[in-house]
Formats: sequence, C-alpha cells, structure tokens
Amino acid sequence: MNLEIITIESLHAVSADEWNNLAGNKYPFTQYEFLVALENNGAVGKEFGWITHFFLAYDDNKLIGALPLYIKFNSYGEFVFDWAWADAYQQNNIRYYPKLVTSIPYTPATGPRLLIKNNKQYQEIADALINSVLVFAKQSQVSSFHCLFTNTKDTDYFSRHPEFMMRLGCQFHWSNNNYTDFTDYLDKLTSKKRKQIKRERRIVKEQDIEFEILNGLEATDYHWDVHHRFYESTFERKSGMPTLSKDFFKELAKTMPENIVLVLAKYQGEYVASAFNLKGTDTLYGRHWGCSEDFDNLHFEACYYQGLEYCIDNGLKYFEPGAQGEHKIARGFMPTKTWSAHWITHPQFRQSISQYLQHETEGMLHYIDELNEHSPFKNKN
Repeated sequence: MNLEIITIESLHAVSADEWNNLAGNKYPFTQYEFLVALENNGAVGKEFGWITHFFLAYDDNKLIGALPLYIKFNSYGEFVFDWAWADAYQQNNIRYYPKLVTSIPYTPATGPRLLIKNNKQYQEIADALINSVLVFAKQSQVSSFHCLFTNTKDTDYFSRHPEFMMRLGCQFHWSNNNYTDFTDYLDKLTSKKRKQIKRERRIVKEQDIEFEILNGLEATDYHWDVHHRFYESTFERKSGMPTLSKDFFKELAKTMPENIVLVLAKYQGEYVASAFNLKGTDTLYGRHWGCSEDFDNLHFEACYYQGLEYCIDNGLKYFEPGAQGEHKIARGFMPTKTWSAHWITHPQFRQSISQYLQHETEGMLHYIDELNEHSPFKNKN
C-alpha cells in the first residue's frame, strides 16, 4: 500500500460517491450530504469558528480513509465541555485557541470518526491519518486535538494510542427489545413508570394536540419555515446561537429525504411545536426541538414518545435523543457511556488534564452506576 495523506478545505474537493463509499449509510452525520450542507449554508466557517480542514488518505489515487477535522476558535457546538481547560490556559497567559477538533458540528451523537472501509487496513490507515494530524498540530502550534463521541472501534484505537487521553461522558439512549408496539414496551416498565407515561400522553391528547410525522419528501417549504421558527425560538429562550439556517434543513430534505423524521404538533389547525430527527439504518437521532407556546407534557410527547413509537413501528434498534437529561431515565432512556480522545501539546497541562480525567472518570463511573439503580424496567438486570 502506497499511502498519501492530503488535506482539503472543503468537502466539495471530493465526490459524494467517493466520500460515502467510506462513510456508508449507517450513521447519517458523516454522510457527504450532511457535512456539505453545513458548508453550503454557513454553519461551518469563520463566522462560527469551525474551519474545515479534512485529512484524506489515498492509495494509488483511490480514497481509502478520511478524518473530518475542524480548526476551532471556540468550544461552541461540541458538547464535550473544555471551557475550564480554556480558562486555565488563559489564567496562565497561554493560548488555548485555536485547537483541532474531529467531531460533527452541533451534533453530540456517537459515531465513526476515522472513516476507513477496509477493516484489514484500519490500523495502518488510522495511524497515517492521526500521525499526519499530530504533525500538523505541532507545526501549527495549536494547543490540542480532540476527537469527540467516538464509536467503539475508534475508542479502542485511541485508548491504545500512547499520545491520547480518554474522557468518559454519559448520555441516555433507548434500546428496542423487539417490542411489538408501544403497549408492549410499556408492559416492560414498572407500574409506577407505566402509569406516569400513560398519564403524560393522555394529558397531551386531552389538549387536542395532533401529530404529523414527515420525511424530507413529504415536508414542504412551509413545514420547514414553521420548524425553523420553532428551532430559532429555542435558542432565543436559552440565549444561544441558532447556527443552522432554514436553507440547511431544506437542503437535507432534498439530498437525504429518507433520513429525515420531522415530528410536527398541531393545535386548532396551527402548528405549535416540532422535533427534528435524523435516522440511520438502525438508530433514530433526536436533534432539535422548538415550540410557539407551552402545553403540558408536549416536550415529552414530541421529543420522546413519538420517536419511541416510530422506532418500534419501523424496526429501529436504538433512539439517541441528544445530550444530557436525567429525566429521560423514567421514560426508558438508560445511561450510556460516551467517549472522546484528547491530545494536549503543553507538557504541564497535559499532566494536569490527565490527572483531572482520571478523577473525572472515577466519578462518572460511580454516577452511571447510581443512575442504573433508577431503571424504570421491571427486570433491572
């Protein structure tokens, strides 16, 4: 194998077929259509501090490996929080930004980061990509390189790499135990939790709220106008920044329509809330929610129960509804480990962060064990 590593500043430098041959269709966020839509609609770039700098591995002019990477000038939209690290650097008059990040912007969903199709050559291609990144990091004098929300294979690779430190996180994911319908799912819960969910769903129904679930082919421009208005309203309430434009969602509807699961809630003939999801081959990913007015339990119904029912009805194995939220446990979303890998340039900070991560990991493992004690399922084993 004659490996050559190059970098590109835009995904438009390769074809969709070349890229998707590596990325596959299991995980929607590394597909060409999603990543290029971020570029096309200004969600990445100088304005938001995500500068595209992808690493590609070629063998005899054939693309055989890739690493999506961004030069970051802030920590916004990553969901693996290193603000305290940045503050410590600043207090010591050391520059933390720019840094390098391999992640899907604004998307805290575990998935492949080293895009390598050939399993037999995985180690060799991965080493070539990562070594090239570290050379670039040292030449560019960035503070660090972070690979976030790695899947099992990539986590194993980085955990064995002597240059990287691993960081443990926790999300709440749901698994489909071959449920025949939503009632079958409820039957597996304790009586208390089953009654709670039935009550929450009944309250929504008694408010005369109706639901529509649309894919990208079914959703019209009007639906996307409505959804984006709700999406923006969530950030306005939380003093955040709505980085995804209306045109971004519309582009996804055209380029990956079958991956879209848009849940719309309607009251008295008017849309009042929406929840945007993307699906892969076996997993539903809850991403964005917004509403125009408050209704009791509407958030639980639109973001969780509609999605759970969709997964059961369509044979999806998993539902990842996004970051954080211990309240999800009562609804069947169980604590799930997430991992990220970190390389730090500064030797003293590397040692300090390593010690911090050891303590944090111990605490996180204890936290996950405690959360598992609150399982809503009858059989907690």
